[in-house]
Amino acid sequence: MILAVLAAPAVAECPAPPDVANELEGLFEEARAAPNDQAGRVVSNQMWLRAPDAAAQEVLERGMRKRDVYDFAGALSDFDRLADYCPLYAEGFNQRAYIHFLREEYGLALVDLDKALSLQPRHVAAQSGRALTLMRLGRIDEARSQLEQALKNNPWLSERFLMAEGGPLAPAGEDI
Repeated sequence: MILAVLAAPAVAECPAPPDVANELEGLFEEARAAPNDQAGRVVSNQMWLRAPDAAAQEVLERGMRKRDVYDFAGALSDFDRLADYCPLYAEGFNQRAYIHFLREEYGLALVDLDKALSLQPRHVAAQSGRALTLMRLGRIDEARSQLEQALKNNPWLSERFLMAEGGPLAPAGEDI
């Protein structure tokens, strides 16, 4: 039973996440070359939601379903379980950070985003999530810099509008 595996990590171990560096680079190239927002989002959705094994995938998907119906406590429990079971899987930490962000627990979100980025430095969703979190903490220059990094890989992120003229992360204008 899959739940038994996750309930007893001493008995079963999560396999190491696969090396997706080449695949990721190809997806970044596709995203940068996408002709429009819709095509860019299709590519974006292929980047992160593949867990290291079936047990982890089930917990990831269950947590996301709970998140989607605003069961943040249930989602957090699943993502805690996923992070404990697969401590080298960046998406587990990214999803848990998102729940913390939605609960306005920005410090906890930042800890998980930093962990996700230490595991997968080019994790675009974690980069953009970190930018949003830094923005909420009032750390605007850091947020802008983080979002710029994410947009280099995927210019179609919806967060790009935060950097548009008049946006909260827009580059500072020049004084006359």
